Amino acid sequence: MDCGYFERGECRSCALIETAYLKQISDKEAWCREILAEAAPQEWLPTFAGGVDGFRNRAKLAVGGGAGHVTLGILDQEFHGVDLRECGVQAPAIRAVIPVLADFLDATGLEPYDVSARRGELKFVHVTAAPSGELMIRFVVRTQHGLDVLRSRRAGLLELAPEASVVSVNLLPEHKAVLEGSREELLHGDSLRMNLDRVDLHLRPQSFFQTNTQVAIGLYNQVTAWVDAVGAQSLWDLYCGVGGFALCCAGKRARGEDGTARRVTGVEVSEQAIESARISAAELDIDARFLAGDATEFAERNLTAGKRPDCVIVNPPRRGIGARLSAAFEDSGVEHIVYSSCNPVSLAKDLAQMPSYEVAQARIFDMFPHTKHFEVAVVLQHR
Repeated sequence: MDCGYFERGECRSCALIETAYLKQISDKEAWCREILAEAAPQEWLPTFAGGVDGFRNRAKLAVGGGAGHVTLGILDQEFHGVDLRECGVQAPAIRAVIPVLADFLDATGLEPYDVSARRGELKFVHVTAAPSGELMIRFVVRTQHGLDVLRSRRAGLLELAPEASVVSVNLLPEHKAVLEGSREELLHGDSLRMNLDRVDLHLRPQSFFQTNTQVAIGLYNQVTAWVDAVGAQSLWDLYCGVGGFALCCAGKRARGEDGTARRVTGVEVSEQAIESARISAAELDIDARFLAGDATEFAERNLTAGKRPDCVIVNPPRRGIGARLSAAFEDSGVEHIVYSSCNPVSLAKDLAQMPSYEVAQARIFDMFPHTKHFEVAVVLQHR
């Protein structure tokens, strides 16, 4: 893939963009197999490729430039704005709306935030695209004044971007290296419908979803196939987010070995994400239970009480599931665990703490083409 921003040295986010895509895949496979060598997967399934352009469903754009002539993209080493509105890895719907958003922000007269001087208003614009082309647009500002100005221009924005099903403003008054604050005000809508193969998920402004929709669908399908193959009658989905894995595995045709409906419980610390999962379950008429809480505490409490599911899905952040949850599984005798990881190093560390499990199958999902990052999923069975 050719990228003028990379060639001119303006953006290096896609560090591997000049490496042939098949070479990117083979290098990731070699590195992942090396990291997981001690776990010794019995079988490696073919890598699920992520595409070379138009694959990112979410853009996190730093606002630079000046009032009336903003840039949307990144900040360089001197904190000057670099405009990336033609970035080729973004989904077409996102590329199409970035110039519209730039013009809209120009018209507000709001000043982009100056990191060096610690003044200004506009910090970031986050855009998420659903497969339908609908968008969620989030503005991150420094003060209430910025929020008030954007709220007053809500109608004009919706005329310019009618595909926006959610618009919100996030307040980030602190000067620190984060992308958003804790306070969010909805200006339009409340959730973006992500229409996937098996289910529709509802994303709220601060919800997590994988950045590559087609690879996410492939990951959901693979995990569902593994759960079906082991005939799980009862299933936990820990770190369930908005319920993607749980809902796919609890579909109307989901059955355990005895032919009865699979019992599925999803656990996630974010109450907002749990509410979204419950909405999706109700729409799909799926009988799944979703609970807001800490995954490790839930597992420890229930496993100690003898409430052991047939299978557990875990999809933790980069740090992995950690020593406590690994120990809880090791002592539990749960027959199967499906572990989806965005960090093979932490995955290998967690697997080493569960020696009573063997890796039956493993598969790489290239969620982040042109970078060194990827997702890897494994299915574990008790020895």
